[in-house]
Amino acid sequence: MSDTNDRIKDIVSKDDVVLFMKGTPLFPQCGFSSRAVAILEHCGVAYGSVDVLQDMEIRQGIKAYSEWPTIPQLYVKGEFVGGSDIMMEMFEAGELQQLMNEQGCAKAE
Repeated sequence: MSDTNDRIKDIVSKDDVVLFMKGTPLFPQCGFSSRAVAILEHCGVAYGSVDVLQDMEIRQGIKAYSEWPTIPQLYVKGEFVGGSDIMMEMFEAGELQQLMNEQGCAKAE
């Protein structure tokens, strides 16, 4: 599992914002992933994404890495933020945008 943890650590450190999701931003494969993408698009930040359906080790490993049982999962500057429900709550309260700004996350082009 440590190889998978190392891979995940590498992935979350490459981009300011990383979304582990089912599918891709253009073709989300579940409603929660679709909602997470929409939230990030509204925030106007650049983000990387990982399709967990393409890699079973990452799909299972990310749950252990974050100690969070569901996907999607959002990471900002290498730190776990939460799943789509937490993302939605933070977005509606203005906290997600504030976090992105405070962390100096790159803007979408």
